[in-house]
Amino acid sequence: MEFSKKDREVKTVMHELKRRVLTVQKTEQITPNIKRITLTGPDLSGFTSLSPDDHMKIFFTYPGESEPVFPSMNPEALPDPSDSARKPLMRDYTPRFFDSDKNELQIEFVLHGEGPGNDWALQAEPGQHLHVAGPRGSRVVPYNFDWYLMIGDETSLPSIARRLEELPAAAKAVVIVEVEGPAGQYPLPSGSHEMHWVYRKGQAAGSEKLLHEKILEVPFPVGDYFSWIATEKKVAFALKELLLTVKGAQEDWIKATGYWNRSGLNIKDLP
Repeated sequence: MEFSKKDREVKTVMHELKRRVLTVQKTEQITPNIKRITLTGPDLSGFTSLSPDDHMKIFFTYPGESEPVFPSMNPEALPDPSDSARKPLMRDYTPRFFDSDKNELQIEFVLHGEGPGNDWALQAEPGQHLHVAGPRGSRVVPYNFDWYLMIGDETSLPSIARRLEELPAAAKAVVIVEVEGPAGQYPLPSGSHEMHWVYRKGQAAGSEKLLHEKILEVPFPVGDYFSWIATEKKVAFALKELLLTVKGAQEDWIKATGYWNRSGLNIKDLP
């Protein structure tokens, strides 16, 4: 079947922005560096997440305090920094899985050594509360491409896992993920995808070298493909340029996102 550019247009769907107070139901250690938190509560009513790369805000408390600092919202639903003397401690996370029947939301935290998200996830126990907001919108990619390319590091694994789960059973995908070593491999779903793990083996995270080399090495399937990149910010845009100039990617069919910013820091040092 032939598809036009219009058939493969990526659509943005906006959602009502609502702040929710949720309760930890259970915790699971998925890998040594990834902890899954299952949340529940009546505030999940109306929760919507239509894309595996959706982002929601999570608000954390300052040390010694019981409630987070929240931004007030202007009519355009953007945080208004003038309304708070202190900045909210908030980070972006992917909704890993939402079950409306069970009223459960799963979020996976990458344990990278320090920062409010890392610290909260390490001590999280059933019964504790978590304040979240969003997703504000979803960027919905059609499932009619010939195949899909996913490139990332540890921080992208929850989104990659969700994307593979939501692909049609016959959809083809090539997945390239950089982690420290075999212990960092995430239990991704089986299916019509080709998996390539890239190991740093002590090299600093946030360099494009290993992923760049692997992308050039891997034979790409024939046909139109949508590519999704989620890594350190500079790495993501460097790899996007590589796909556009060397691997036949199209600008409209590529999403490159900086999930973190190295700024001279290793991934284990990031907030």
